[in-house]
Amino acid sequence: MIFDTHAHYDDGQFDEDREDVLLTMQAGGVGTIVDASATVNSWERVLELTQKYPFVYGMIGVHPDEVGDLNEDNFARMEQLLQKEKIVAVGEIGLDYYWDKESRDLQEAWFVSQLELARKWNLPVNIHSREAAADTMQIMKEHARGIPAIIHCYSYSKEMAEEYVRMGYLIGVGGVVTFKNAKRLKEIVKEIPLSHIVLETDCPYLAPEPNRGKRNSSLNLPYVAQAIAELKGITAEEVIRVTEENAKRFYRIE
Repeated sequence: MIFDTHAHYDDGQFDEDREDVLLTMQAGGVGTIVDASATVNSWERVLELTQKYPFVYGMIGVHPDEVGDLNEDNFARMEQLLQKEKIVAVGEIGLDYYWDKESRDLQEAWFVSQLELARKWNLPVNIHSREAAADTMQIMKEHARGIPAIIHCYSYSKEMAEEYVRMGYLIGVGGVVTFKNAKRLKEIVKEIPLSHIVLETDCPYLAPEPNRGKRNSSLNLPYVAQAIAELKGITAEEVIRVTEENAKRFYRIE
């Protein structure tokens, strides 16, 4: 079944119909979802989702745009939450130089701190990187050796994708691969092995064609699987099967 490795069902866009949406997942072919926290305030909502729905797991972390809210007290709380039963990763964490909402020094400091927490508790990481290619790569090489990682919503060069694959990391592919103008991502998906690709939505954002611009959900992932299948000359069923295996191995979910 489909495994969505990165979603945000804790987001306010699902407040009106969250339960209705999540209860349709199994019928829609979606077997597992990992909900990513982005803010300190999202942690409790992510935990609640993991407790309410058997097929929902969580990751705890702080998005680079939100690291200004981190301090010693809530960082200690984050460490406690990472030990909860269905929390399977640290994320989403990383660098965002597009919005530059927080200073780059602060982003980098908390990125490294969260990587160190992942190492301490033997957890994988889910990496957000936007317009910060070189600095993200440098930090991953210096501070993340041996930590399993998904490079979420990959948007850089083919050469860098191949370097991440050589480092053992997975590339998160979502709705963008269906966009007509996503030529570079299509080329990357064609070239890198399926063993290093996982499906993701980043919902409620980045819905694929033909639903681009609408609220996204895991139910749109068949479009992503089909796009990957066409690029690789295989079936969508094969894409779903292998990416699910990759994701279960990565998150250590039986």
